[in-house]
Amino acid sequence: MRFRVERDVLADAVTWTARSLPTRPPVPVLAGVRIEADATGSIQLSSFDYEVSARSQIPADVSEPGTVLVSGRLLAEISRALPAKPVDVVLEGTKVVVTCGASRFTLLTMPVEDYPNLPAMPPVSGTVDGEELTHAVAQVSVAASRDDTLPLLTGVRVEIEGEKVTLLATDRYRLALRELTWKPATPDISTVALVRARTLSDAAKSLGSAGDVTVALSTGGGVDLIGFEAAGRHTTSLLVDGDYPAVRRLFPDETPIHAVVGTQQLADAAKRVALVAERNTPIRLSFSEGQVVLDAGQGDDAQASEALESTLVGEEISVAFNPQFLLDGLGALDTPFVRLSFTHPNKPVEFTGQGSLEGDDDQHYRYLLVPIRFAS
Repeated sequence: MRFRVERDVLADAVTWTARSLPTRPPVPVLAGVRIEADATGSIQLSSFDYEVSARSQIPADVSEPGTVLVSGRLLAEISRALPAKPVDVVLEGTKVVVTCGASRFTLLTMPVEDYPNLPAMPPVSGTVDGEELTHAVAQVSVAASRDDTLPLLTGVRVEIEGEKVTLLATDRYRLALRELTWKPATPDISTVALVRARTLSDAAKSLGSAGDVTVALSTGGGVDLIGFEAAGRHTTSLLVDGDYPAVRRLFPDETPIHAVVGTQQLADAAKRVALVAERNTPIRLSFSEGQVVLDAGQGDDAQASEALESTLVGEEISVAFNPQFLLDGLGALDTPFVRLSFTHPNKPVEFTGQGSLEGDDDQHYRYLLVPIRFAS
């Protein structure tokens, strides 16, 4: 095998392909990136850990076609460190020699025949705007659990009905929902998939800037594989198995009380007040006519409070939140104002965005946060 490729093209492709390699692979070959040089003038880089696969295709000047398997992380580090000159890659016996300008590296190869076959991309289900997908996934994934002992809750539930896609995630303390539209391959498509939040976030971030992203779901005997493709890059992932809890019913049908505050102002004040909050202690928000007062700390501890202008419809109300969960929800909103809708001081509070202080809220993104009980 022998080929020449531009340094930036190689570095970007190797870094993207190797990004999901396991730190402690169950078998050594899974730490590798497979390089396939084709006589037609293209290189395909592949990685796979039996759950997530990645493939990237790049143009190259191929003198001798061939296939090798080398350490993915090492190749990524080397390719990023090379000078900005063309890179020559040559297989010499059981070693791969990488030459770029005056730099020369020799990498040991691994047995490519031991490498598993990558899963095929499922049939195309539709396409979605990459930037919108990236933003929507970021908004929802903040609410997904990081606790691997509850694998169901580490996923994002993807509900597809025709042209509408709904993303849902919860860790039992908050719930995020985001609706977006896409272009389905068949207008009557109706399916549900549970995708690992980390995998979905990674795919959205890495492919979202490439324009439209193609989404592919396998549906034979139940959906078990999802694929994403954009700009010559493909990634697939096994789906999380199990029945996701019926979380939609947690959103209240009616909210007799609501308040509207500047989103950034509330976030900035919460950050300041939270400075005195000990770990896992809440900050309290007290809403009255024309203002909300944030405070934290009590007794002999450090204390802080700050008042902000807000509007209030309904009775005065006080709630307390985990500071980080509050900031996560405010950070996910992209509107100048946030509406907090209440049913009771101890019941979950719904956060939605508003374009102005008066008017209706935007229901495309909803963040539900369970308050913390506090002593009066």
